[in-house]
Parts: sequence; structure tokens; C-alpha cells
Amino acid sequence: MPGICVEKYLSDMVTMRRKLHTYPEEGWTEFVTTTRIIEALRGMGLEPKFGKDVIDVNAVMGRREAIVEKAWNAAHEVKDIDQTILDSLDRYTGAMVEIDTGRPGPCTALRFDIDCVVNTETDDPNHAPNAQGFASTRPGLMHSCGHDAHTALGLGVARWVVDHKDELKGRIKIVFQPAEEGVRGASPMAQKGIVDDADYLVGSHVGCEFGLGEVGVLKHGYLATTKMDITFEGRSAHAGSDPEKGRSALVAAAATVMALQGISRHSGGDSRVAVGTLHAGEGRNVVAAKATMQVEVRGVTTEVNQFMTDEVYRIVRGMSEVYGVKGTIEKMGEASVYECDDEVCTMLMQAAQEIPELKKSELFETCRGSEDCSMLANRVREKGGKAGYFCWGCDHHGHHRPDFDVQDTESLKVGFKMTVGFIKKANG
Repeated sequence: MPGICVEKYLSDMVTMRRKLHTYPEEGWTEFVTTTRIIEALRGMGLEPKFGKDVIDVNAVMGRREAIVEKAWNAAHEVKDIDQTILDSLDRYTGAMVEIDTGRPGPCTALRFDIDCVVNTETDDPNHAPNAQGFASTRPGLMHSCGHDAHTALGLGVARWVVDHKDELKGRIKIVFQPAEEGVRGASPMAQKGIVDDADYLVGSHVGCEFGLGEVGVLKHGYLATTKMDITFEGRSAHAGSDPEKGRSALVAAAATVMALQGISRHSGGDSRVAVGTLHAGEGRNVVAAKATMQVEVRGVTTEVNQFMTDEVYRIVRGMSEVYGVKGTIEKMGEASVYECDDEVCTMLMQAAQEIPELKKSELFETCRGSEDCSMLANRVREKGGKAGYFCWGCDHHGHHRPDFDVQDTESLKVGFKMTVGFIKKANG
């Protein structure tokens, strides 16, 4: 098979990345994004599955109907998408397309996440999306983790597979996953069974610890994590005349915040606990009847993370009893440690070594961040397949920051060559 020519695909990938960047959508609301993905795949002569056909709705976590409804209505105001496709989503996002070469061979699944981060893009005129006219048009929402580039890459790879189908064997599945932020979207896709027949699954991410022209192939890593929403329900009362009639959900929540910081460290390795938000109370002189908190724990192993999770439940039960309130916990997302198989690592490293312009390619391990592609990887490995993961670099100031950017005309080349290089090794 001839070498990888990226130039034929680069312009379309860059155009798509920038179009997606202007209209970012948070997890479970990627209606415009999913519609654009379907439009692009159908334009290649493919027929993707999407929405409830790729999502087990009973396994969905962290999906808020009010947010979904607002985004659904906003999507219907977007003029340059096919509203018929949008309506067919039935309020669920995500897509997958399978390309069958018609020749016996392995099934390779490639996962690309599609959602944005809930933060506001910088107005610095030197920030490339501002300078070049493709900054987010949606205050409070921004592609500050590069998932716009991931989506564009997945579409470029799909086009390459279609063009080179006669040179390949087996089947290639390209998965466009919603709701990676908050690690919510991979589990429902895994439980739907869409990658159960995959011999290989590979995920990737732009940036991370790697700069422009660098590639890292993951051996083992990322932190297992559980995301939880905690609600305390107490009883209102006049804070001056008869406070004894009340039960303060606010005080219970505040005590819980402090208690969570005191969870014991674990001999099994690194752990994390974070309280991201706390909202409580109605007025200065009213005993607060309700408090809500957004909490996460992480662990370097699944066991450490489970210990942290169990401690959160124990503390909430205790504080509920101490303060006479009702405490409930809703799991909002989950991811495990990412286990990579040696065979896939070797194939990815070989693909990297065949990219002459790379400044660096290396195997790495990390205990930074979490990645719910691990849930798809776990499913594949449970069914007898193998999994891997790599990072393709860009020069950035840190993910989830308002000045995050991807040097798409350069970084997408590396992501493309790595992904296509793996396909050629697995299905060539």
C-alpha cells in the first residue's frame, strides 16, 4: 500500500474543525455537531447509525432535560444544517459508521469525542480563533479540549477509508462519542454493544503532555473516576424567631465539604477528591431547605477510586443523620484506568516511527486526568479484543482554559497519519 497522503484531506478537516469550533455543544446536547457528522458521512455514500441506535438510554448518566431542551430548540435555529436529520435524532446525540471492505479481516473501532467544555473563550484578539474569525459564538461554551479537532479527524479518516477501501480488509468502525466531559458518554455506548465485535479499539487526544510534532503512545494510565451530584433536603424555618423548627441543608453540605477533604489517603496510590460547586439557601433569614453539590473522586487504580467513592457515600449518610436532613447521591459519570495491550502499543509506535516530520514519539504512562474511552476499551477487552490510545500534540496553554487552541493545519496532519497508519497495520 502506498504512503499516507494527508494533503487531500487536510483542507476539509481544517474547515470542519473551525466550523464546529464556532458552535460548541456540551455533553448530551451535540445536536448540530451530530447533524453535521451525519451530513458529512452521507456525503461519502455511507449510512451511519446515530442517537438511540448507538446509545443505551437506560445507561445514560448526567443528562439534564432542561439543558437538553434548551439546546434542542437552539439547534432548530441553525440555518446551515439539515433540519430533517436533526429531527431524526430524537434528542439523543452521537453516531457510528461501519465501513465493510467485503474481505475477511479484523474489525477495528476508532473513537472520537464530540462535545465541548462549559467555559467562555477568551476575547484576546491574538487568540487564533478570534484573529481568524472562527471563535465560539456561544457564551459559556467552548471547544477548549480539542474535541472539535477530534471530530474533524474522524471524518477525515472516514473519507480516507472510503477512498482506500479496495486496499483494505475487514471492517472499520468510526465512533463519534457524545459527553466525554464528565465521563458520561462512553458507558452507554459500550453497554449498547456497538464495539462488542471489535478486534481492536483505539482512542486518541490532541495535546495533553505533548507539543506540536510529538506523539505519545499510552502504556497504562489516566485516573479512574466517579462523578456524583449530592443533594441535601432539609426543612425551612425562620432563622430568627424559631430556628429549631428548621433543618439546614446548607450547614449539612458545608460540613460535608470539609469532611470530604479529610478522606484518608490510600496505600494503593494517588487519589483525588474535588467539590466543584455548592448551591444552597434562599435568603439571609431562612433556614436553607436544599443544597446541591457537584463532586468527583479519582484514583490511580479502580480499587482506589472505589474506596474514595465509598467514603463519599459514608460521609453523606453520616452528615444526613447528624443534621437531620435527607442526603441523596446520583452518579453522573464514570471512567476507569486505561489498560493498553502490548500488540496495539507496538503497532501505534510503528505508525509513529513512519512519520518523518515527528520531533518525538514515545511510550508513556500518566496519572493525570481521566478518559472515558476506557469504558469502551474495557468492553472490547472483555469480549476478547485489544485496545490502545495515543496523544498527538499541539502547542497549548492547558486544556479547559479560555485560550486553548489547536494548530489545526499542522496538528491534524499528525493525528491523521497516526490513525491511518494504524488502520493500514490492522486492516491492510
